[in-house]
Amino acid sequence: MKGILGKKIGMTQVFTEDGRLVSVTVIEAGPAKVVQKKEKDKDGYEALQLGFDEIKKEKNITKPMLGHFKKTSSPAYKFIGEMKMDGFSAGDNVTVDIFSKGEKVSVTGNSKGKGFQGVMKRHNYKGGPGSHGSMFNRAPGSIGSSAYPSRVWKNKALPGHMGDERVTVKNIEIFDIKKDQNLMLVMGAVPGSNGSYVIVKSDAALAGKGS
Repeated sequence: MKGILGKKIGMTQVFTEDGRLVSVTVIEAGPAKVVQKKEKDKDGYEALQLGFDEIKKEKNITKPMLGHFKKTSSPAYKFIGEMKMDGFSAGDNVTVDIFSKGEKVSVTGNSKGKGFQGVMKRHNYKGGPGSHGSMFNRAPGSIGSSAYPSRVWKNKALPGHMGDERVTVKNIEIFDIKKDQNLMLVMGAVPGSNGSYVIVKSDAALAGKGS
């Protein structure tokens, strides 16, 4: 497996070599610093802890995280993540050129938050009649049983907070790599709003699969 931390810049359109117009997402991928190398004897597992987007002012760092970064003799970063990779040591930089054009990757991020929503928007309920006199338009309707079990069933689709969930888009193709600008262009959309952090991974499970 190989991976890198990054930030979603936004979407744009580009032309392919055969003249097709395609939508791509621009990701600022790295450079990500290897903050710590987890070892099986000491930590119980093997992984690299990467940091991205350095924090310039110490006052903007929480004390637990400040202690962690000082312990590893590393600058403080706004976004950290772990992944299993070989060939890197603590202090190394992971750059976007570990990936190549045409490679298939998975991108993980937090989806856009949409606040508190009703059942029609959140769960695609049809809703009731919208004509005059109807008292049942966008309401969820009956939600429980009376005699048995005298409660609301678990996992009942109800109004609530929508979005802001961890989402992974798998098997998307890298359209282009711009090493000098630390940019990666991937085909299609990825989770999150512009400026949100993402994790880009490529592993053996994705190799050889079609889009």
